[in-house]
Amino acid sequence: MTDLIAKAAMDRRLAEIVGPVIEDMGFELVRIRLMGGNTPTLQIMAERPGGGIEVDECADISNAVSAVLDVEDPILDTYTLEVSSPGIDRPLTRLKDFDTFEGYEAKVETAELIDGRKRFRGILAGIEEDEILINIEDQGQDVTVGLKFEWLSEAKLVLTDELIRLMLKARKDDTPDKTKFDDVIEAEGQDEE
Repeated sequence: MTDLIAKAAMDRRLAEIVGPVIEDMGFELVRIRLMGGNTPTLQIMAERPGGGIEVDECADISNAVSAVLDVEDPILDTYTLEVSSPGIDRPLTRLKDFDTFEGYEAKVETAELIDGRKRFRGILAGIEEDEILINIEDQGQDVTVGLKFEWLSEAKLVLTDELIRLMLKARKDDTPDKTKFDDVIEAEGQDEE
């Protein structure tokens, strides 16, 4: 079975090391990639189980992961650690992602040719057992295609106005009620007396 969270052997090894640390902190590992270059970059994408992550939470994960990687020392060269959210046009790396984002446009690529093609672009239609469902246009007709999750090599949401609205709404719903700030400050002040 393909692993879209950690594709390469080194990525899988790193996921074994940092995955438990991230989970113990109450987050989920979305994707991990060690990317080459003059100075390699270890890119980790994480989020809360319900979605979303804040900048300070990324910093906390970075500190915890750095400590474990310093002890385990799986990367021989100097590297840059980058911890972030999956973003709006996020990669879809877990079967549940295809269910969560049902109704949104995605690009999906398979490792092998499926009915003469590897790339599929359409509206996610959920999951059925171990298959992701995607509504695509094929020869002028709308059809629903079922692709086994293990066939996938890449998948990500397409940045659309609808997706941006969803993310903005989620952020707004997650914003603390500012009218309660005075109550918190007042209550803190009372404890000090």
